[in-house]
Amino acid sequence: MTETWSRLLRSTPFRLALTFAFLFMLAFVLSGAIVYQMMSADLAERLDETIKETYSVVTATYAGNDREDLVATIESHAKLNPRKEQLFSLTDAAGNHLAGNFTAAGLPDGFSMFDAVLPGVPPDTEYRAYSGSVGGNNLTVAFSLSETEELEKVAMMSFGWATLIITGLAVAGGALLASRVQRRLDGIAATMVDVSHGRLDTRIPLTGKDDDIDIVSSQINAALDRLSALVEGMKQVSADIAHDLKTPLNRLQMILEGAADKAAQGQEVSDDLADARAEGYQINETFDALLRIAQIEAGARKARFTDVDLGEILQTIAEIYTDVAEDDGKVLSSTKLHETADRIHGDRELLTQMFANLVENALRHCPPGTTVKLSVTRQGERIVAGVADNGPGIATDEREKVFQRLYRLDHSRSTPGSGLGLSLVRAIADLHGASIALDDCRPGLAVVVSFPLAPG
Repeated sequence: MTETWSRLLRSTPFRLALTFAFLFMLAFVLSGAIVYQMMSADLAERLDETIKETYSVVTATYAGNDREDLVATIESHAKLNPRKEQLFSLTDAAGNHLAGNFTAAGLPDGFSMFDAVLPGVPPDTEYRAYSGSVGGNNLTVAFSLSETEELEKVAMMSFGWATLIITGLAVAGGALLASRVQRRLDGIAATMVDVSHGRLDTRIPLTGKDDDIDIVSSQINAALDRLSALVEGMKQVSADIAHDLKTPLNRLQMILEGAADKAAQGQEVSDDLADARAEGYQINETFDALLRIAQIEAGARKARFTDVDLGEILQTIAEIYTDVAEDDGKVLSSTKLHETADRIHGDRELLTQMFANLVENALRHCPPGTTVKLSVTRQGERIVAGVADNGPGIATDEREKVFQRLYRLDHSRSTPGSGLGLSLVRAIADLHGASIALDDCRPGLAVVVSFPLAPG
């Protein structure tokens, strides 16, 4: 229990809860002090008005030199206040007591305060008095402040209890909320510990409330999904390299061993060396492509992004590969590539390589007589580019596999290539935030890449 409270006190959510509770209490106390001062001033003002009104009522009974009505009125008011909450005093010019339940002495005209020492009255009882002259006599009307002080005391106690209750609720509520938030933060920490120990399939549990912690947790889960995919991809690449490069390396070794045997026998080995060099070039190209894909996936090329015209890039590709297609007995068709003037944000060199790879794949794996079409259109807030052909296409169950590194279809293993062309295409598309899909043209295949528009 002690450890739990210690962790709670050290937790950021609890400290934030205490900070907000303190600020709330400070605001409550300040506002309470202001309200108390305003109430006290209002009570004092109302008391002064009541004293002045009572004084006016008493003086209204005095007419001319008829002092008897004044004395009778004062005595009547005095008898109505046996507890001496209200005091009345009428003295002559010499200070002699004429009427009332006390004798005022030395009080100035107007409002004043004094402590009364009277039988039956608690000591140190304060009175608020108003004094004036009536027909040569001095009249004083005084009201006790006990009622006003009692109201102020009740208000002060109310504020005090309210402060204690609100403080307790704030601390308790802060502790409850902090403990709930801390449990969720502990869940995030536990997930990251699991990931650091190699359990990449662990994910942060979500509450479904879509609050800020859920949003952050979703983003972390998405990053973990990406990390898991990259790690799996690295494992797959390692396995693919070991599997797919084993054959060319064995072939290279056999060529070199054959050349060594021929050289030992004094035979010509120039053809063997040429074959070995070709195998070496192919192996180097494979590793260069793998390195290039890794650099693209790391986002290193984003610094070179500019607004580019995708139609212009496709037009350049069409101009380069039209003659190549004709020489191979195929047709490369491109129409209305500049129909849209909208631009995307990207790397011109990488985009050119992407579509060059797609066109080369279509021309390499399709028979003579095939037509390859290039297109670019705007669809809503995206620019969609496509490379379509009417060749043999790709089986549905293999369409996603062709984006894997070093993966090659069975019927394409006899053609030159490393199996990294579409992997590079996927990496470039991901770098540009584009989606890529393989659609069936019946017959043939269409590679559709959808890019977001460049920010306006």
